[in-house]
Amino acid sequence: MSTTKHPVGPQASAVYRRRRLVVGLGLLAVLLIIVLIFVRPGSGSDPAATPAPAATGAATDPPAGADPAAENPAAGAACDPATVVVEAITDQGSYDPGDEPQLSLSVTNTGSASCTLNAGTSTQVFTITSGADVYWTSTDCQTDPADAEVTLEPGVAVSTKTPVTWDRTRSSPETCEITDREPVPGEGASYYLSVSVGGVTSASPTQFLLN
Repeated sequence: MSTTKHPVGPQASAVYRRRRLVVGLGLLAVLLIIVLIFVRPGSGSDPAATPAPAATGAATDPPAGADPAAENPAAGAACDPATVVVEAITDQGSYDPGDEPQLSLSVTNTGSASCTLNAGTSTQVFTITSGADVYWTSTDCQTDPADAEVTLEPGVAVSTKTPVTWDRTRSSPETCEITDREPVPGEGASYYLSVSVGGVTSASPTQFLLN
């Protein structure tokens, strides 16, 4: 009885190439299946169609010319007249003949928080009296009154920058065009200056003398 044996030994290189190709295709198929499992076609969204998240906490500069008081409600609160003290000021206590008194005022917020007050010339009134007579009022012949909102800090006095000059004459709306009004009495005569601003009147007048 004869026995047929298959040859044992190295096989042709073409056989090995086919084996490697089969193995490679198998691995590729496995990877493709895994990708299809985790990434389903058509389930993703278009990044361009997804709105970007809104930014939060972005700082914005106020527009030019904005009123700082409007940005801070506490600072923009109107002053309570009960917490505002107004004082009448003269640049001297007595004046020689020919010297014209320079009149000013100061405003102090006695409250505990800052507040705003219209301290413009539209709300300022300077009044000079002697005895029961009113000799001069700044609003009799006032021109171009203007508003001016100021922020008053607690305990800080704010004074007018430009004083009002009194020409030592009586005033009235009827005499505003007269340039040679008669001077008021001097020779040591005593006068009193009272002021009001923003609807608040000075607690007491300031005395001065005209020589």
